[in-house]
Amino acid sequence: MISESFLIRPRGNLLRNLVLFVRLLRTVGVPASPDQVVDLVRALPWLDLRCRDELKDAARATLVTSREQAAVFDRTFDLFWRAWSTDEQPLPEAGAVQEAPRAEQENAEQEASQETEEIPQEGQEEPEDTEPESLMTYSAVEVLRSKNFARLSEEELRSVTALVHTIEWRPDLRRSRRKRPAAHGAHLDLRRALRYGLRYGGETIELAWQRPKLKRRPLVVLCDISGSMELYTRVLLQFLYAITNGLEHVETFAFGTRLTCLTRQLRQADIDAALRQAAGVVNDWGGGTRIGVSLKMFNYDWARRVLGHGATVLIISDGWDRGDLALLRREIARLQLSCRRLIWLNPLLGAPDYKPLAQGIQTALPFVDDFLPVHNLVSLERLAAVLEQATGPHSGGSKRRLP
Repeated sequence: MISESFLIRPRGNLLRNLVLFVRLLRTVGVPASPDQVVDLVRALPWLDLRCRDELKDAARATLVTSREQAAVFDRTFDLFWRAWSTDEQPLPEAGAVQEAPRAEQENAEQEASQETEEIPQEGQEEPEDTEPESLMTYSAVEVLRSKNFARLSEEELRSVTALVHTIEWRPDLRRSRRKRPAAHGAHLDLRRALRYGLRYGGETIELAWQRPKLKRRPLVVLCDISGSMELYTRVLLQFLYAITNGLEHVETFAFGTRLTCLTRQLRQADIDAALRQAAGVVNDWGGGTRIGVSLKMFNYDWARRVLGHGATVLIISDGWDRGDLALLRREIARLQLSCRRLIWLNPLLGAPDYKPLAQGIQTALPFVDDFLPVHNLVSLERLAAVLEQATGPHSGGSKRRLP
């Protein structure tokens, strides 16, 4: 039996990994409560943590409460707790339990065999100076969360795309013109009050109130798919698919030298078919970049249709532009006046030595409310938190007149 003392050693990460695993379970629909997690932690000293099946059975017994959750739990567990040995790739798909080096493994096996031979007979006391075994654990999820999208291998890319779909997107709420019944409010619900009056012979004695409904703010995403963004596009397409299908009011566009709407293609249930169709309708994939021309097409052809109800606009681009800078300045200023909030996501911003020296990004920055990185999973999670924050119109400054 392994003592609880190894759980609090500085080099042990098992408790931290369990917390990350429970968070992942909650995002995929298994609502594990804090009490269930405490029960699992209390069971750890009674498990042989070198055997993954024992940990899996204990976690299933404590965290799963219905038959429907069992299949989801098994897939999530296998994805998160995949063993990492020295003969395999250095980074498995999502999570892993790190095994000791080969020399340490041989020593551990010898010690285990000696312990087996020295098992005390019945009635014999166990030596008190037996030092509990230590098991080092680590989660490759943390490595993948902070790894740049441009440096992902094919295996890591599959793991990252799976994690992208677990991010919860909850844009901030807006007040709708429609109203809902409420116990208290500023608006009188006359129809319901008259209906209540029928109880008292037609006398309006009991009043009824209503308040505005709250709805998620619409989201419009314009993603750069030019050649300079090619290393990031493979993950950003997964992000576009996840956010288009995860929210109700989302419009998605791709641009290089021209603008292409991808909302209908990305709305399909089959992700492979959706990405194939999206790639089929884009004619300027991996080409040059003309941000000003693309924004002009959006402002003149699409803005009136998709920017209603105080929409938030995301522009994903590295800022490299071969077009007219004066046109870019005019069109991004017009776009800022048309939306509630304008956020520019730049994958190069994640580099510690990055400076916005490209002329395109220098031209656009004065009209951007939030300038954020989008180079790894951590930046996407941070974006989800930023979108959830309620903000006033153009937090970066007051309304600007068109130049």
